[in-house]
Amino acid sequence: MTRRILVTSALPNANGDIHLGHLLEHIQTDIWVRFQRLRGHQVTYVCADDTHGTATMLKAEQERTTPEALIEKVRQAHARDFEGFLVGHDNYYSTHSNENRECAELIYSRLKDAGLIFTRTVEQLYDPERKMFLADRFVKGTCPNCGKDDQYGDNCEACGATYDATELGEPRSLISGATPVLNESEHYFFDLGQYTDFLKDWLASGHVQPEVANKLQEWLGDGLRPWDISRDAPYFGFVIPGTTDKYFYVWMDAPIGYMASFKHYAASRNDVAFEDYWDAGSDAELHHFIGKDIVNFHALFWPAVLDASGFRTPTRIHTHGFVTVDGKKMSKSRGTFVNAATYLAHLEPEYLRYYYAAKLNGTVDDIDINLEDFVARVNSDLVGKVVNIASRCAGFITKHFDGRLAGALHDPALFERFTAAAEGIAERYEKGDTARAVREITALADQANQYIAEHAPWAMIKEDGRRDDVQAVCSQGINLFRVLMVYLKPILPRLAADSEAFLQIDPLRWQDLDAPLLDHGIAPFKALFARMEKDAVDRMIEASREEAAPKADAAPKSDATAKAAPAEPQGSAEITIDDFAKVELRVARVMKAEPVEGADKLLRLTLDVGELGERNVFAGIKEAYDAGSLDGRLVVVVANLAPRKMRFGVSEGMVLAAGPGGSSVFVLSPDSGAEPGMVVR
Repeated sequence: MTRRILVTSALPNANGDIHLGHLLEHIQTDIWVRFQRLRGHQVTYVCADDTHGTATMLKAEQERTTPEALIEKVRQAHARDFEGFLVGHDNYYSTHSNENRECAELIYSRLKDAGLIFTRTVEQLYDPERKMFLADRFVKGTCPNCGKDDQYGDNCEACGATYDATELGEPRSLISGATPVLNESEHYFFDLGQYTDFLKDWLASGHVQPEVANKLQEWLGDGLRPWDISRDAPYFGFVIPGTTDKYFYVWMDAPIGYMASFKHYAASRNDVAFEDYWDAGSDAELHHFIGKDIVNFHALFWPAVLDASGFRTPTRIHTHGFVTVDGKKMSKSRGTFVNAATYLAHLEPEYLRYYYAAKLNGTVDDIDINLEDFVARVNSDLVGKVVNIASRCAGFITKHFDGRLAGALHDPALFERFTAAAEGIAERYEKGDTARAVREITALADQANQYIAEHAPWAMIKEDGRRDDVQAVCSQGINLFRVLMVYLKPILPRLAADSEAFLQIDPLRWQDLDAPLLDHGIAPFKALFARMEKDAVDRMIEASREEAAPKADAAPKSDATAKAAPAEPQGSAEITIDDFAKVELRVARVMKAEPVEGADKLLRLTLDVGELGERNVFAGIKEAYDAGSLDGRLVVVVANLAPRKMRFGVSEGMVLAAGPGGSSVFVLSPDSGAEPGMVVR
């Protein structure tokens, strides 16, 4: 049955460049969209720039242009960056559009008619010089909790406390430098609390990941407060109907931008109707891909607004974690805050697409780009395994058989094992667990390379009477490569297209997996994928660092447009409970333990970590344990430790052990009944 699916990614803000964090989400979404299309489903993928708010107004002032000109310039740059990473939006639009205004006003009127909109007076900090109310990000002062100066109006970066901007000591406006005063203003609110029971049922119905549902149930348990949907002039946005100086707060009209972008797209098509996808009762699917920092907007406010205004709610909200580099927050000073354009000046987009796919597991876990592992994994998996299959076989077919594949499979059982993996791999893609899909695909690539090595066509071609065997073995290898490219096509669309040209076939489809290429001509082999060079990665990091460095002749940037990352603590041995909570402990089963040649203390452990798949871990326990004694044993592993490049390979975690060292080391083991993948709490 063909599914009709509308897919969105969260809207990038019009005040900054596209960077590695944005790319995680849009690549994740694009892979899911391409997979669904590969399976034959009808999919539309839309997005837009998030354009409204005070920050846009101020930035336009600084650049001496209009907000409209600014956001269009940025939109074009964003669209160009996404295209560079092969992200195929069907429509990349703007929230500052007629379609968005119409949808926002319609939704507001329906909410108002339903008795879900009310007004009340609020007190806010007000800039007496600029004559405007100040959002939290535009005011700084002394933290009311720890006394640290120069903290923003919502939270302290020194002690982590959250508070209201009115609680700041010695506040100052970041726009004018003036001391703010308290002023009253009438604001408009959406009465979200009336939707508590609806949201409890909605969250329990599989529309979000279990861990997201559990977190949001805490919000529901604490009681949902009314949601402020208005801001005062001056403001860049849409005026609330019936007022002259009240504007829709950006979080009111931003998600409506999904509807507006699709409406703009549908207007140009004869086969797509807005109502078929957005009206209540629609049998089409609606999927949002977002980061975990905005899940409350998308999984509480947004479904309630949609239902209350007579529209359908999302089928599923796919939530992902943040991006770190080498285990730390992206940093401009370290050069790890990498913009899309900077990356593309040095590296191929499919390197990052593959690495992200190899890390994403369908949960809200953060994704770490370990730069050494990045290079090693791309080269090992794609060059050393997948493309290697074609390069090892194609030359023999071209040179000795006029580019013609054999008329029958040499090993039909092996081919069937490859195609039998299709439904399992499809299930991984569907659930967003591309990490497991990649592991299964590369395991198949290992089998193909082993098959070629066992039959050694380079040796057979020298033997009398073995020409037919060489053609059969190499044709089998080419067919196994083709199956792998079907599986990898959502992740690596450019490599897939180049492979289709090499194989001289129509675009690969999932439904063609079972039909091998027999008695078929292929083109002479050309390199399909270049190795990634560590020097290029280093140059990218250095270029990012130089971009972030203040220029000697440049004026300092205003605090009004960017919130700096908190300073890193130096020399402290203490951690907070929040730091400890970041450590993810999982039960794992030792599938294989073996000594490491050249290492006195290390054992190489192959671990089954349940849903997280297999992990390779080096543990310094050789003096205490014989390798054979650990097979099958349950252990506890730090599952979210950044991979570490060692002299003997990459270690993907840490097994917990205690003791003074040497032969007196004890590996921690769970009680009986534990299963691989269980979270240790």
